[in-house]
Amino acid sequence: MYIAIAGNIGCGKTTLTQLLSDRFGWRALFESTTNNPYLEDFYEDMEKWAFHLQTYFLNHRFEQIQEATIDNPVIQDRSLYEGTYVFTENLRRSGLINQRDFENYTALSKLYEAKANAPHLLIYLRADIDKLQKNIQKRGRDYEQSIPSEYLSNLNELYEEWIGNYDKGGLLVVDVNDVDFVNNPHDFERIASAIESAMRIRKSPMGSMI
Repeated sequence: MYIAIAGNIGCGKTTLTQLLSDRFGWRALFESTTNNPYLEDFYEDMEKWAFHLQTYFLNHRFEQIQEATIDNPVIQDRSLYEGTYVFTENLRRSGLINQRDFENYTALSKLYEAKANAPHLLIYLRADIDKLQKNIQKRGRDYEQSIPSEYLSNLNELYEEWIGNYDKGGLLVVDVNDVDFVNNPHDFERIASAIESAMRIRKSPMGSMI
């Protein structure tokens, strides 16, 4: 069983991944940020390091998916698809990755997608810019403090485009703007219950929303 949590920078993916892992006993697979050799360089010079960073993430996420088996249920912090349909597409639209590198990355990502199992359930955390910026400031990663609000806004638009056309499996959309699943047990239980229901009745690709 394979579940993935998707969403913009600062929406709470990593925290919710850990909480759900603890709740259901799933193995948590986290996005590579602390030991990422390109992340800080990317935020200093996006155009120079865009291709390197996205290719690194693509390889890392694909390797993680291979660990998901029937006997080893996993929950993944950010899906394989977001690098292609959100982050790299945003870099292309912003002129921060050249067409040659974009086409190279896209061809590689298509190969990975063809070989990877889609999540049984994709959980998308929807958050406004104010919520994202507060969470980014709170967690205090130096290289994230200078992320422009326009960059986050562009990512949000692409997330909505991608989620609106998502058809690879079950989908659960969670609006986290007025939700505190860390400090409010009721909020967390609502999300956990919705996930249990979605897994039990196998929601259609159109998904549901809480």
